[in-house]
Amino acid sequence: MNITETVKQLLIINVLFFIGSQFVPASYDLLALHYFESDKFKLWQPLTSMFMHGGLMHIAFNMFALYSFGSALEHRWGAKKFIFFYISCGLGSAVLYSAFNYYQFHEAIQPLLNGGLSKSTILEAMNTQKFNSFDGIISQEQFNSFSSVFYGTAVGASGAIYGLLVAFAFLYPNAELALMFIPVPIKAKYFVPGILVIDLVLGLKGNSLFGDGGTGIAHFAHLGGALCGFIMMWYWKKNQFNDNRWDR
Repeated sequence: MNITETVKQLLIINVLFFIGSQFVPASYDLLALHYFESDKFKLWQPLTSMFMHGGLMHIAFNMFALYSFGSALEHRWGAKKFIFFYISCGLGSAVLYSAFNYYQFHEAIQPLLNGGLSKSTILEAMNTQKFNSFDGIISQEQFNSFSSVFYGTAVGASGAIYGLLVAFAFLYPNAELALMFIPVPIKAKYFVPGILVIDLVLGLKGNSLFGDGGTGIAHFAHLGGALCGFIMMWYWKKNQFNDNRWDR
């Protein structure tokens, strides 16, 4: 299938953001998604982080998936419905990722709260990187468990891409996907739930509250995009969404 216009524009924007970020590394501080109680968090980051990527393989994989699945969906839906779905899934990804980080951070700082520190004191210490008030209350391991959340960032179109995967599986469940790392084609209705289960397991395993090792991948951002995509597809199907409401 030929590349569609909106997908082409998204590819261009992502590539331009990636090239620009290589020349201006400080752009990650401004445009990547930070923990929302950090002073580095800005309201535009849930959107701009969708167009930032951490490396060549990261953007190459996401853009290939955008081309492969996005063109089919835009061809069926039209430009306006497609871009609405894409951006919504990206923002949904940021919301779930941030919500899970909030839960993880506040669970991890319980020893400090129990030690008599207020939440505002803890946040001020994290934002100014002055940790004297933590001395004698927590171990280095406990500090690492919440500082990794507070100082961590998320970038990439993966959340929006996972939404596209869910939509593709809804619309073309029996389409066979040929993947480089799997020798036989797999139907979309099996492949998409499979990778979501893998993301959930790896996300829980990599979380300091549930497991003992991370992958460096924002698995809950993936799951957030997929969940948003599922809710929208389910709602549209249930309500027999009228394609004529969208200007194609």
